[in-house]
Amino acid sequence: MAAPSENPATPDRSAGPLAGVRVLELGSMYAAPTCGRMLRDFGAEVIKVEDPSSGDYARQWTPMKNGQSFGFARLNSGKRSVAIDLRGEEGQGLVRRLAAQCDVVIENFRPGRVDAWGLGYAALSAENPGIVVTSVSGFGQFGPYKGKPGFGTVAETGSGFAYINGWPETPPTSPPFGFADSIAGISAAMGTAMALFRRERTGQGDHVDVALYEPLMFIVGDMIMTYTGTGFVQGRVGNGTGSASPRGVYQAADGKWLSIAASNQGIAKRLFAAMGSPELIEDPRYATNEARMQRNDELQVMVSDWVAERPRDEILKVLDEFEVVCSQVNDASDIVEDPHFQERTLVELTGSEALGRVLVPGPVLHVDGYRVEQYEGVPAIGEHTREVLTDRLSLSDDDLAGLAASGTVRVG
Repeated sequence: MAAPSENPATPDRSAGPLAGVRVLELGSMYAAPTCGRMLRDFGAEVIKVEDPSSGDYARQWTPMKNGQSFGFARLNSGKRSVAIDLRGEEGQGLVRRLAAQCDVVIENFRPGRVDAWGLGYAALSAENPGIVVTSVSGFGQFGPYKGKPGFGTVAETGSGFAYINGWPETPPTSPPFGFADSIAGISAAMGTAMALFRRERTGQGDHVDVALYEPLMFIVGDMIMTYTGTGFVQGRVGNGTGSASPRGVYQAADGKWLSIAASNQGIAKRLFAAMGSPELIEDPRYATNEARMQRNDELQVMVSDWVAERPRDEILKVLDEFEVVCSQVNDASDIVEDPHFQERTLVELTGSEALGRVLVPGPVLHVDGYRVEQYEGVPAIGEHTREVLTDRLSLSDDDLAGLAASGTVRVG
């Protein structure tokens, strides 16, 4: 059993809250590696197991620079890559031995696959009762759909998100990035941390079951509750929410875009004052959110016309003076040049000759006393196979040579 981390009287906060936690990542593509990155971001050691011949398929994602995928680099820098063939008995044995020395195993195979390989929670916990196995799959480990394959697109459509995303005159729309996968990965990290917390008290591990669609279905849950309570099926409302007004994205006189969210009464009052029309909040047609929603179309025209009178920076200055919730609509270049994001959010990724110097969004939250200053190194397939199998399993050079010759491992 992997011993719970020590709890000294004066812990080293700079090492990260998950320092000492060892994670074995049997994940590929997006959601499970996102979970691994979340844990790594807060101090865990993450050993990534990849296929010896092809590695994680995310290595083939575009866009690329000099053959290196930006998407793979973002999720996997700082992890150690061990190339082991999970489909053969020798490889499965190696992984079982590694798992016996780990606190967490993350996997994203279709339900039943790792169990058939002897790598599921039942088998691993028999050897290591404190192990936490986090499974990420399309539809979860139980239910009629558990055997169905699933990617983020399926989660985004099946959860109901795509149906309400977009404009009334456009088709249901999935986002152009791994939205469902990212949310599922963050949720998986939360579940893993909760299981580790309980293990600290009980010594017993757990099996965390994450379905790709479920965290996203939670986020759009109001539409489900509304339907069950009223029979109303929410549709697409563009940049609005269907629940508060005025809210939206507007174009200023210089062609640049900004957002305004007057989502409560106080902000709506301040917005009308900023627009030079404070009397609107006393007008019965606009005095309450319910009334404003009934006249949302005309309110949107009023706000759009006001924003269009001046350049974006001037509009934002006025809105800030009146403490109205607002923001410029940023593209990537805006984000990189913004001093707030530079200080708080963006982290440099170093150690990749292919990518050079690049910036990446860092941890999704901050913990006092601990900060990720940079991410270092994007592992090659099997770059750390020799190091990990020698240190953890005491394999000799001859052992590794034989495993490599059989195709069980790849030594970088």
